[in-house]
Amino acid sequence: MSTNEIQLDATTIETLDLSPAREAIAQQLKGAMADAEQSLRFQIDIPRDPSDPRELSEIPEIRLWFIRLDAAYPWLPLLLDWSSGELARYVAMLVPHEFHRTEGIQFNPEALEIFLMSKIFVLASWLEEQGCPSRSRLKAMSQLLGYELDDGLFDLLLGPG
Repeated sequence: MSTNEIQLDATTIETLDLSPAREAIAQQLKGAMADAEQSLRFQIDIPRDPSDPRELSEIPEIRLWFIRLDAAYPWLPLLLDWSSGELARYVAMLVPHEFHRTEGIQFNPEALEIFLMSKIFVLASWLEEQGCPSRSRLKAMSQLLGYELDDGLFDLLLGPG
């Protein structure tokens, strides 16, 4: 599996230009779905004041770009490189959170739950359209975000399996 980086600069962010993501996603989806999974990363290069203590996910312009991306590609979390932390970073762009020195990122629990359930519904449908089994993928994603979803939910969405 090869990793593909989506390069974001200040102009891309300021103009809400999704073309770097569109190109990378199209490239990843050319082959088999299994080859595309967990292979995208973001490289965000924007000028910042060295005294600015904010994380990238706390900068409104960057968050807005990711909100637009998520609206265009709601199934994108499956293509992100989970092992490098891209899923958590992506979620941080979309879900309210706080950073703690010792505990790291702390998502608003209700917002995270709503985000996760929305993604589970979208991804279950999208994977079914792709002809890909999804139960294990969706369970793995929910576990990475700290949730253990009941098999009954997956039975409702996907049928017994």
